[in-house]
Amino acid sequence: MPQHRPELTRAYRTVVTVSGPIMKWARMRVTGLDCLPATGPVLLVADHDSYWDPIAVAVAVSKVRQVRALAKSTIWKNKVVGALMTEMGHIPVERGASNADAMATAVTELRKGACIGIFPEGTRSLGRELRARTGVGRLAEAVPEATVVCIRINGTVDVVRLPQRPSVTLDFYRPAGGQLQPGESAAQFANRLLAELRDGAPREIPGRKKAAAKYRAKATVQAAANQD
Repeated sequence: MPQHRPELTRAYRTVVTVSGPIMKWARMRVTGLDCLPATGPVLLVADHDSYWDPIAVAVAVSKVRQVRALAKSTIWKNKVVGALMTEMGHIPVERGASNADAMATAVTELRKGACIGIFPEGTRSLGRELRARTGVGRLAEAVPEATVVCIRINGTVDVVRLPQRPSVTLDFYRPAGGQLQPGESAAQFANRLLAELRDGAPREIPGRKKAAAKYRAKATVQAAANQD
């Protein structure tokens, strides 16, 4: 990978500077980062089990470039955090809505050469099997020249489980099935990517003991319902 100094906004660099030592303590190990192009449009796709996932990704990719994430709009309700998110270039999406404006913004920025991050599950799994949302497929359709890079994230759920020291891993790779294929729908593409992600990053239960027990119980109930 060519040596270069990535252009990061001040807010992004601040978040990485603050979060870097936490990820070092979490023994974060990154593999396959050479799959991520330093320039040009990129769709960065990852599994999502923990609130620490986007932070781990931000720290890992900061050595190469800045990622602009599609993130839930409720984060912007806090004015300070919202301002930080905006300065980092993140794009708010509202759950349950069409998010036409957010998708249009993501398409525009991709065409300009941005790296857009997206979780195909749309939210943390909480140990549940969630369907893939079509957003990543629609972006791939709109900007076929964007390189698709996936990240399998493991161990971030343990960051809050003090005094246990976590072991976080991020594995960057290009999808085995390649880019969006001719005749492949947005939904099929999203499902394919999610299946590949979860093949190497099994769903994990987040939270400390009490919260984890609650999420585990709900995931068990859902799994039983899905089998009926």
